[in-house]
Amino acid sequence: QVQLVESGGGLVQPGGSLRLSCEASGFTFSRYAMSWYRQAPGKERELVARITSDGGSTNYVESVKGRFTISRDNAKNTVYLQMNSLKPEDTAVYYCYLGQFRGQGTQVTVSS
Repeated sequence: QVQLVESGGGLVQPGGSLRLSCEASGFTFSRYAMSWYRQAPGKERELVARITSDGGSTNYVESVKGRFTISRDNAKNTVYLQMNSLKPEDTAVYYCYLGQFRGQGTQVTVSS
């Protein structure tokens, strides 16, 4: 069955960086686009970034463009989200998604 396991979240000061990882199993990872979403308390889920199956194309929500980078390693069945210049408004639980499947999420808190 599809399993997605996120890691790498934590508490970081504004301006800091984090790298999230999502290790996938139970499907042929290299055939599917992958996405990162986030959900902050009291807010709706938001698509943050998406990457095609071969990593050749990426898309980002406007608020993270130039700060976040999505990438993947198909040999390791892993998708990453490099987050730089973090802001308090980036605070949320971050999830990786394959279609309707998602992992358990990883908390990112940006605070001084």
